[in-house]
Amino acid sequence: MIALLDGTPECFVRTSFPAHFTGSALVVNADGSRVLLHHHRKLDRWLQFGGHCDGDEDTLRVARREALEESGIAGLIVASARPFDLDIHEIPARRDEPVHFHYDVRYMLIAPEGASHAASEESRELRWFSAAEAGALPIDESLRRMIRKWQVIVARRAH
Repeated sequence: MIALLDGTPECFVRTSFPAHFTGSALVVNADGSRVLLHHHRKLDRWLQFGGHCDGDEDTLRVARREALEESGIAGLIVASARPFDLDIHEIPARRDEPVHFHYDVRYMLIAPEGASHAASEESRELRWFSAAEAGALPIDESLRRMIRKWQVIVARRAH
């Protein structure tokens, strides 16, 4: 990630190939007991919220923007301004885009008490899951890793 940042001036633009930065967020409910995931329409998978930086070098701002757009939840609270997770994953070729990599900087956001959500056009549905329920889904290892990290935080708060 540092090599991309240092060596690619346009690394925050989605047309930067073979890789560019993205920002995403794991959204948890106010008491930390559930995670909100969306079933991505095009990818046909349960995912955290996130997307392209589109020139914005502030990945936290990108993650917050994408989480608001994709969840409809206003007032999401930043758990920490420091990244919660980092991930590099391959994106398959589509239309006029070659195979490339997303260098994803991930954060944890907390939904306000009683927040209601609304799916965007990018999602088939949004749903709150316990860690066990999310773990039973066919999700990728990087999302499993974030859920494990979230569970460690919840367990520490309980003690």
